[in-house]
Amino acid sequence: MTAPAPETSEKPEGPDLPAAPSPDRPAATGLDAVGRGYLEQVRAGELGALPAVAGLVVLCVFFSLLRPVFLSNLNFANLLTQSAGSIAIAMGLVFVLLLGEIDLSAGYASGVCAAVLAILLTDHGWPWYAAVAAAVLTGAAIGLLLGTLVAKVGIPSFVVTLAAFLGFQGVVLMLLKEGTNISVKDPTVLAIANDNLSPVLGWLLLAGCAAGYAALQLRRSRDRRGRGLAGTPAALLAIRIGAVVVLGGAAVYLLNQERSRNVLVGSLKGVPIVVPVIGALLLLGTFALQRTRFGLHVYAVGGSPEAARRAGINVAFIRIAAFVICSCLAAVGGIVAASRGNSVDPNTGGSNVLLLAVGSAVIGGTSLFGGRGRVVDAVLGGLVVAVIQNGMGLMGYSSGVKYAVTGSVLLVAAGVDAMSRRRTARR
Repeated sequence: MTAPAPETSEKPEGPDLPAAPSPDRPAATGLDAVGRGYLEQVRAGELGALPAVAGLVVLCVFFSLLRPVFLSNLNFANLLTQSAGSIAIAMGLVFVLLLGEIDLSAGYASGVCAAVLAILLTDHGWPWYAAVAAAVLTGAAIGLLLGTLVAKVGIPSFVVTLAAFLGFQGVVLMLLKEGTNISVKDPTVLAIANDNLSPVLGWLLLAGCAAGYAALQLRRSRDRRGRGLAGTPAALLAIRIGAVVVLGGAAVYLLNQERSRNVLVGSLKGVPIVVPVIGALLLLGTFALQRTRFGLHVYAVGGSPEAARRAGINVAFIRIAAFVICSCLAAVGGIVAASRGNSVDPNTGGSNVLLLAVGSAVIGGTSLFGGRGRVVDAVLGGLVVAVIQNGMGLMGYSSGVKYAVTGSVLLVAAGVDAMSRRRTARR
């Protein structure tokens, strides 16, 4: 019989677990009660994605006032395509960060996978689906190796992934024959980051997403009522669904407008194909963390590995699986980068790719201490980083200034996370 898990001072941020009603904390029965409950959580230090959302709104308003071109449909589309690769890598890093671990090799792991993709496509003539599968499997093998060294051998993840960070740079150089640039010419792969959905398909995609989101929200509320808990107020459901419809509709409408400066050369309108790709990854990752036993175990291990072990959770398996997922999503990020650049070179996955990916996850609200975070944090943080880089570029600032500002924002996000954890522990 397993020993009972010790109590922890903090509840990890995971799936919405029903709290037992108490005399001093009655179950929320209306929109005002839900609002008071949320304010209570914020006062207790459970900020979630609030800082990232607030920062994103402020930055967009700031740059749009100083540079109206910031809100143009062409720049909006560029923001989405520029940030897609880093967001994909950041999504994978969320799984590792939730465990209180780190993967410093994710950037160059994406470069290795992109090199495998380009070599198989260009030098060996493989079909795109086989080359993409091989690239993702390469990522899985990398994650399996890193996770095994961390979970089974016991080497700290910082040391393992730092060694991999250096080693994968050499692997990329060897694969590309010490600096060869390999062009990617497969039309399907190039379409990922360079082509767009038709306007009609964009509206159909929005309708499907809105309907699915509405069905999910209604089902969650019904399930809570079935368990004897307070369901989500109808007004709050309407606000959530309405926000998705309005914001999504505005984005699709803007992207469906003509963006080409010369229509005679070619039309350029529609939602970029990479957007539904990132959306699908977001859906799968959120489902894995919020709606599966595996996700519950990830949060449990991140909150207290010893308590999770005593509760019968295979901690080593969870750690290895998190690194495998991280490297697989790094492979997706490498594929997106190869598509956007139309080629792969020794700098693919290098430079500031890792820093922007880690910054995206942390700025979005994922804790560096483990046990708190969601996949959507990577999307929000990635958009914040992209807005900073893009907006300051439009204002004519140098790369040095952009890096300094991005680093400052990352430092503030880490500080907010540390203070919120202390406040939660005190309460």
